[in-house]
Amino acid sequence: MRPASGSEEGPLTLHRNARSCPKSRRLLVDRVICLGWPLRAAAEAAGISERRAAHWLKRFREEGEAGLEDRSSAPKRIPNKTPAERVKAIVALRELRFTAAEIAESLAMAHSTVSAVLKREGLGRLPRLDDEPANRYERARPGELIHADVKKLAGIVIPGHRVTGNRKVRARGKAGWQFVHVMVDDCTRLAYVEILPDERQTTCVAFLRRAVAWFADKGIRVERLMTDNGNGYRSHLHAHACRELGIRHLFTEPYRPRTNGKAERFIRTLVEGWAYRATYANNRQRAAALPAFLSYYNDRRPHRALGKHPPSARLAELNNLTGAYT
Repeated sequence: MRPASGSEEGPLTLHRNARSCPKSRRLLVDRVICLGWPLRAAAEAAGISERRAAHWLKRFREEGEAGLEDRSSAPKRIPNKTPAERVKAIVALRELRFTAAEIAESLAMAHSTVSAVLKREGLGRLPRLDDEPANRYERARPGELIHADVKKLAGIVIPGHRVTGNRKVRARGKAGWQFVHVMVDDCTRLAYVEILPDERQTTCVAFLRRAVAWFADKGIRVERLMTDNGNGYRSHLHAHACRELGIRHLFTEPYRPRTNGKAERFIRTLVEGWAYRATYANNRQRAAALPAFLSYYNDRRPHRALGKHPPSARLAELNNLTGAYT
């Protein structure tokens, strides 16, 4: 039997193909010693070989009850095991961003051995070592920073494999794409969403104006807008609209979506709670379900970052403390 934890000292687990367990072995021993069964008959009744039955009988006579317990199949001594000091050296070089080949060359070791050690230590993938610490922040007032992004969703001709689990049934023709434009207030997490046919500059600008008006109806004046570096946001038309609306436009760092993390996280909540939550027959049915989800998200859904309160409650609380924002 192998230890569950992977170490010789760890707890043992019964192998799923094991023919016997400590209790069945004890029954085997009782049948042979106490009831006088022939060894072959007792082995057949237990579903094991006569040789294996003799093994358990010998263990019991030598060690008693302890001899019927499972034992680790790991060898007590491994002559070619990588020394602990060498493992520490491999890990130290890995933390300095050395590749497996560079470590093998530096320590004069086989590449396969280094790779096995790295995999065993959970360091098989180099990029994971460079994860940055979480940089969490929250703006002090509503409208101080609005996060914007676009989620591209495949159009619906028939229900897809995400909801049916059947990849064999395929729709004929092209379903096209739908572009879900979102804006999320950094302070209150209040969200505004529209499903639009594309993400061109004119579409982005029109969405921006409607979103700003929607936030204004909530008493929120948009001061800053953060987007990625998409063409629709980089256009002169979008820049002109931001100047006209008195909004300072900020861009995320290239290839770093976490810079716009609140929009990314809201999109995940959106697609899990709305886009992929139900089986929709077509695009119109999916679009018709969006307002109900947004109402639930903004007004009723507990938000962990807001102390289990919905965004609208957070906005009301801030308005009561500091007065309505205009």
